[in-house]
Amino acid sequence: MSKLNWYEKLNQYFPVEEMKSKKHMEVLLDEKGDIYHKDEGPRHVMMYVETEEFVFIDYLLVAKEARGEGVGQKLLDSLKSKNKPIILEVEPLDYEESDTAKRFRFYERAGFRQAKSIGYSRISLATNEVNTLEILYWSPDDASEEVIYEKMKHTYKNIHTYKDEEIYGKAYQDVTEVLTYDNKDELKNA
Repeated sequence: MSKLNWYEKLNQYFPVEEMKSKKHMEVLLDEKGDIYHKDEGPRHVMMYVETEEFVFIDYLLVAKEARGEGVGQKLLDSLKSKNKPIILEVEPLDYEESDTAKRFRFYERAGFRQAKSIGYSRISLATNEVNTLEILYWSPDDASEEVIYEKMKHTYKNIHTYKDEEIYGKAYQDVTEVLTYDNKDELKNA
């Protein structure tokens, strides 16, 4: 992996509307260091939240030259060994965009499922455009999507929007405008 710092590596890979600012991540690492973590190696960068009840992967990047070598799988396995639900956000599957399909397959092979009852759309402070993401999760105890939804709300309020006005000069939308829960699909399948 190039000699860029961890933030530059993430910033080159992730779309601008999904990126937290470097200041935001540094504030999280500094002020929420008990739950917000950076796992960095020569071939990967992973930013994640770990609470008593769940893990949220904020960013996971494996260097292009290391893909297919099991680096990402090892990182996920280390989180799975904590034996709590793991949640993450991904760009919606777009068959025209091979990266999104590869990403979905990678997480599916690792046992992640899409939370079909959870909607996630927010206006990016960087672009002012609506950014819609899918929620994927893995759970050792088969947690319901409602439980995952509650943990996502917690992450949004305590991590994604942490000190947003101070850092970005304006606030992100309220959690109730960004995350929605519609369990009609879950009830049909019950």
